[in-house]
Amino acid sequence: MIKTAIRSTALIFLFLGFLGYSQNKKNFSNIPNILQQIIPNDRIDSWVLVYNSYGKNQEIKTSGKTDYTPQFSGFNLFPEEDSFYYIAYAAGGKINYITDLEGLKKFVGKIDNAEEAAISLTADGYMVDEEFKDVAGNYYEDSRNYYLDIGKLTSKACPYQKTHYTLTVSKGTGTVSNVKDNGTYIELYNKKCANNPRLLKIEKKEEPKDEPKKSTKPTKRK
Repeated sequence: MIKTAIRSTALIFLFLGFLGYSQNKKNFSNIPNILQQIIPNDRIDSWVLVYNSYGKNQEIKTSGKTDYTPQFSGFNLFPEEDSFYYIAYAAGGKINYITDLEGLKKFVGKIDNAEEAAISLTADGYMVDEEFKDVAGNYYEDSRNYYLDIGKLTSKACPYQKTHYTLTVSKGTGTVSNVKDNGTYIELYNKKCANNPRLLKIEKKEEPKDEPKKSTKPTKRK
């Protein structure tokens, strides 16, 4: 009886510990720190992550010495940024460059951490929204999966709209097994939007009432 009680108590604590571990959400850091968590899986002699802002290059992370040519375009993990990133790496005596999100996904390869999971998903339009991390920039994990709460720009104009999702990413394969739509968290209309709800309300208020029609009957002569 005592042994059964001890086993039951142990199982309860184990379950609660697992539940607490799996639901312990963590906010992602900023974009440069997310990119610094990249662990390339291919055989690479050296590589450097470069941030370009207004034509000035800044090396964010280096692994070995890489002689590279500055690039004039690159990738972004957040849409509509003026700056960009690129990666230069040496492999087999040749210098290669990563300047787009698809190339970045291939460079990351196997998912080694939650940051790499978020990076890989940017190729499908998802993003870590630094301004709204509570809804679109956090994650939790268990022994099998990463669970990422991230955003996506679902409309660029009329309205400008962002939607947040919860994606389940396998630690073993890197595949997405589930996508949950959590709804819109940003919706902005500008003055030029014909479908701006405020403008539509104003138009309804200003609609003139139908004036009574004047009689068209001829006046009788006395």
